Amino acid sequence: MVEMRDDVGDTRDAPPPQRSRYRRSIMRLRSASMEAFPLWRGRLLFLVGGIGVGLAAVLMAKGADLAQDGFRRLTAPSPLIALVLTPAGFALAALLARTVFPNSQGSGIPQVIAARHARDARFRFSLISPRVAVGKVLVLFLGLLCGASAGREGPTVQVGAAIMAAFGRLTPERLPGLLLAGGAAGVAAAFNTPLAGIVFGIEELGRAYEARSSGLIVAGIVAAGLTSLGLLGNYTYFGTTDAALPLAAAWIVPLVAVVGGLTGGLFSRVVILFARGLPGAAGRLIRRRPVVFAAVCGLCVALCGLASGGAAYGTGYEEARAILHGDAAAGWTYAPLKFGATVLSSISGIPGGLFAPSLAVGAGLGGTVHGLLPDMPVGAVVLIGMVAYLTGVLQAPITSFVIVTEMTQNHAMVIPLMVAALLADAASKAVCRGGLYHTLAEIMLERADVPAQPVAKTG
Repeated sequence: MVEMRDDVGDTRDAPPPQRSRYRRSIMRLRSASMEAFPLWRGRLLFLVGGIGVGLAAVLMAKGADLAQDGFRRLTAPSPLIALVLTPAGFALAALLARTVFPNSQGSGIPQVIAARHARDARFRFSLISPRVAVGKVLVLFLGLLCGASAGREGPTVQVGAAIMAAFGRLTPERLPGLLLAGGAAGVAAAFNTPLAGIVFGIEELGRAYEARSSGLIVAGIVAAGLTSLGLLGNYTYFGTTDAALPLAAAWIVPLVAVVGGLTGGLFSRVVILFARGLPGAAGRLIRRRPVVFAAVCGLCVALCGLASGGAAYGTGYEEARAILHGDAAAGWTYAPLKFGATVLSSISGIPGGLFAPSLAVGAGLGGTVHGLLPDMPVGAVVLIGMVAYLTGVLQAPITSFVIVTEMTQNHAMVIPLMVAALLADAASKAVCRGGLYHTLAEIMLERADVPAQPVAKTG
């Protein structure tokens, strides 16, 4: 019997050509989906984190308003109650910030900058942990309940970064971008100023444009902004104003800009001096008795508040809005008293931001100039004062004029505000060489003695 053979070979087990092509297509799709999954996961983290930052910003805004209202109710029987309430509250807030919630002191923005530059993961987490975020909110409210001259916007930046960092544990390689997005989204949601949030993220938090993360940062800001809008509605922080500056009055811009820049630079220099530590016996006493020092600062804040008729307490939002719209005249004592109360609150070691109080000091400065030159349009002079002083404190001129423009929806003043910001920035640097937030971040990294990338400072 002859055995039949196939000279070509046995092909009974080979798959048809169509099946092979199908399998190869499936494998390519599966490979592409696996490669795209991390990208989509990163985008989802930015969006979900942005929603969380928006919710936190709304809750902090409501809580800050309730805390300030509580202070007014507590001192309603007699303004002298603040002489006991404010020092006691400052002491308790400083104690909690140092012992229960370390790294929650101050604005919160230096902590985010330090976290972005630190290479030690444990130290980085200690600056932006959920515990720090919770403590930041609670102790901030305690300070406002006791009359501190502080804002909620800087703390919102740190809380926003902490929220993003919690999501960043799923994608550690994206953590720097998440921190940048969280901080920028915090500013955007706190003021309803999305453009200012983007500029602040680039100019202040990053000091550089990160093209790889730019789209995701914008997505986080959009998510935070839409969340805030959905809960609070579309609003303008200081209300709209159509104030304009006649060309014949343009000479007022450099005058107010230089004064605001010098004053803001002085503020930053004082805060940095206390952050580094005073020399001699005074510095040693403050380091040994920080809680007592906080109580002394609180007592001085109460004295500023009493001298100003209560105007120096709190964020200064209502006072700045009234001065801007001409509803109240700024007495010549308001700006220096608010300045002093904000300096004392900042060096005391309690949590609190600088944006709103700085805008209030700038409004008081502009209102004082208008009182000397009543023929000038009050709204225009006040806007210049706000931009000039905020620039002097932050040394971030683009952020300053963008944020004030968005807060008031005033586009007629864009050019004068830009000029004021540039002049104020130069004046501030003549007094204080390094930017406030970046210098404070550098001090944190030096004291922690951890590996870190160099902190870029203006100067």
